[in-house]
Amino acid sequence: MPAVGYLYDPIFLAHDLPGHPENAQRLQAIMDLLRARDALASLTPLPFRAATFEQLTVLHSPLYVSRVYALSERGRSALNPDTYIVAESFNAAAMAVGASLAATEAVLKGNVQRAFALVRPPGHHAFADHGEGFCLFNNIAFAAKHALDDMNADHDYAWSPSAMRNHRNARPERVMIVDFDVHHGNGTQALFYDDPRVLYVSIHEYGWVYPGSGAADERGQGAGRGTTINVPLPPETGDLGYALAFDEILVPAARQFAPNLLLVSAGFDAHWRDPLAHMRVSLAGFARMMRVLCDLSDELCGGRMVVVLEGGYDLQALSYGVLNTLRVMQGSHADVEDPLGPCPAPEAPVEDLIAAFAALNGLT
Repeated sequence: MPAVGYLYDPIFLAHDLPGHPENAQRLQAIMDLLRARDALASLTPLPFRAATFEQLTVLHSPLYVSRVYALSERGRSALNPDTYIVAESFNAAAMAVGASLAATEAVLKGNVQRAFALVRPPGHHAFADHGEGFCLFNNIAFAAKHALDDMNADHDYAWSPSAMRNHRNARPERVMIVDFDVHHGNGTQALFYDDPRVLYVSIHEYGWVYPGSGAADERGQGAGRGTTINVPLPPETGDLGYALAFDEILVPAARQFAPNLLLVSAGFDAHWRDPLAHMRVSLAGFARMMRVLCDLSDELCGGRMVVVLEGGYDLQALSYGVLNTLRVMQGSHADVEDPLGPCPAPEAPVEDLIAAFAALNGLT
């Protein structure tokens, strides 16, 4: 059974605005279910601390980081119409970044094989100079940057024998970010759009939902041309469509890129019950996605994978999605726990679209 770590702190619940879709009940529901199923006992709790100002300004501008801090000091405020800030928001967001950094270090050191950062606020809509879409700092982007630059630059880094055995390249040279949140990770894409060391693959609803970006022809620029792959799916896409996107696009793209580390932006808002989207994925569909990703991490990355929580706004779908994900990460072949069942409505056919996206990205 792979050693799997988790990262959580109650500070993540202090960033809260009752009535807002992205509120503390999301993470509270997850933790309540994990404790009720005694799921944490078989996991390794990983220590972490808040990211410093210097660490935060590796990706975000000092002006933006200072603005988030100042708004938090002021108390309840709004970064923009959909993204709130309260007194503990800066501390929670800095801790979320710190958890992402620590998860990456723990996996690369070989302390655990896989890790799940159970954090909020989410991050994949955060740009270098601003946050939006409920996001303040870009957690998954910090994990990628830390793996590629900070750890590679530290020549005195103590790589354990287990880390060296996990893969021939203990220090990552190429990182793959898979984002299956229903909303396109526009901030993550922007941060790595010209970086050939990061393959960003986003599978998302397109057309009817925020943020409106993530078209198939957004494929990177300069040296990073071809290392951004967007799979924009129509509303009502379900388990079969996502399985096809994974099998025909994500898997061959991963094998072609050959990453040393796999990072996952895990949003569970493509579930058919989610109130902020129009997709028809079931909990069994999410579990299949994670099995594919775990298999890829085993095949290409020595099993090394870091998962960071993003969206998901139906509390049952979100909490059971996380529970099943952790079980899959541990190598469990137990049945998926799904009190909600499959979507009662048929899903949209997407075979022709997937074939076109695969051809566009040279994957046929």
